[in-house]
Amino acid sequence: MEFRDIAPSEKDFIVPLIMPTGRRNCDLSWSNLCSWRFLYDTAYSVMDGNTVLFRFRLDGETVYLMPAGTGDLRKALEAIRDDSRRNFGRPLAVYGVCREHLPLFEDFLPGCWEVRADRDAADYLYLRTSLCTLSGKALQPKRNHINKFLRNYPDWEYSPIAAGNIAECLEMERTWCLANDCDRQEGLGQERRAVIYALHHFSELGLSGGLLRAGGRAVAFTFGMPINHDTFGLHAEKADSTVEGAYAMINREFARRIPERFVYVNREEDLGLEGLRKAKLSYHPALLLEKYTVREKI
Repeated sequence: MEFRDIAPSEKDFIVPLIMPTGRRNCDLSWSNLCSWRFLYDTAYSVMDGNTVLFRFRLDGETVYLMPAGTGDLRKALEAIRDDSRRNFGRPLAVYGVCREHLPLFEDFLPGCWEVRADRDAADYLYLRTSLCTLSGKALQPKRNHINKFLRNYPDWEYSPIAAGNIAECLEMERTWCLANDCDRQEGLGQERRAVIYALHHFSELGLSGGLLRAGGRAVAFTFGMPINHDTFGLHAEKADSTVEGAYAMINREFARRIPERFVYVNREEDLGLEGLRKAKLSYHPALLLEKYTVREKI
């Protein structure tokens, strides 16, 4: 089995294999796979022309994502178990396993697995219609923020991210990182590198996004791409925190431009960060997509 490095140019080959599976987790977004390769050394292999296997490096250990595709997943588990043992001398470790796939491991090798739920890696899924309308009492605070933004910035403007305004997004990202001290925080520094990569390869990765201006300057941007046929992944959202309502506004305006065929918007995990968890819960997710790490017992 040959594994190859992930590269944006292979999008049209790999993405059609992932899309039909119905998997909604952000780990399978093509943009995430490419943009974070610098950290994880992500590589892929295609088995039988219909199933994608992913392996990556995490804390010095070679591990795998749950295989994706329409082929025999039990056979795929056997393949990555063999790869892990033969090439790295390690028992199999699989990340990003959703609840519906847990029985596959017991069916493959009964009693041989340690299963750990990872709440910090759970994805937040929202109804697209809810993000578009922000209707209901629970989301009244979001509407209040937007109303204040509209009063303060009647000249606001929303534009799709395109070649002509990528530079504005990059400059806003730089300003955001200065304000949030990204270079002194490992997690934010890594995120910065992924965001910059995505912006520089925006069209090639198949991303879409929006830029919000107020008072003649960029105050927020966001971008993402489809994960499957009913779920759109939102991968980055940055706003000037001194502009009240900018986050709520860019969130709503971009959601309104996501095609109606997408039922859910996946806004990814909270990484166990208290402030981020509070922010994601404040939008009242429709689903919390649990993910598990499954390790072969030694």
